[in-house]
Amino acid sequence: MKLRAYLDFICAAKTLEELWLEHVRQMGDYKFDKLLYGYTRQKTKTSLGDPEDFVILSNHCSEYVEGFVNSGLYFDAPMLHWALENDGPGSWTLVQDQISNGGLSESAQKVLEFNAKHGVTAGYTVSFNSSSDRFKGAISLAACDGLNQDDVEDIWREHGRDITLMNNMAHLKILTLPYQPPNRSLTRRQREALQWVGDGKTTQDIAVLMGLTTATVEKHLRLAREALSVETTAHAVLKAALHNQMYTMENE
Repeated sequence: MKLRAYLDFICAAKTLEELWLEHVRQMGDYKFDKLLYGYTRQKTKTSLGDPEDFVILSNHCSEYVEGFVNSGLYFDAPMLHWALENDGPGSWTLVQDQISNGGLSESAQKVLEFNAKHGVTAGYTVSFNSSSDRFKGAISLAACDGLNQDDVEDIWREHGRDITLMNNMAHLKILTLPYQPPNRSLTRRQREALQWVGDGKTTQDIAVLMGLTTATVEKHLRLAREALSVETTAHAVLKAALHNQMYTMENE
């Protein structure tokens, strides 16, 4: 797929699944066949926020995702720390330079050993620009088995600008599509109740609008809070909105 055709596809994509599957195929054509995309809206100076609220997309094997993401190895990954301080594409030669200079911590070395075990040894990271210090996203592009970093640099010299543009456009589109973190999905009724709260309606108003009793509305709101792991309905509205789960068009 040529660049213009890919951008047309990005603009027309309706679901996260559709977008991600095609993006994986496109990056595979450039010899980057192992991708890990991550985005947080809760970054602070000392934390990236609750991992369960991250937007995480990957075609790595489940063992890699479990070890790198769910077990927290990501926090010591050298290229993640680079991405937090920079925007744009970053070559993994940065890690090799740190190794040569003896600048890697013991925890970072463990990350590299884990990556090497899974064939994640050569590639690029693209860090996305954000207008807020609270928001940060990046994607790791690991090269196919058998390619070294010199091979990757040759690919990047020829196609790097297109690859960077494609990943930036994919990121911007992802921000507009509904995402449901594992075990935090909302039912249609829960979403509808939250939407009315977001519109400033009272529980009594919502009961009339939805044709339910106030007790049933309160139950939907309670279950929504539980699903989103928050204490207040206002926080539930905010979290659902951040993951584009509010005001979605669906066939239910």
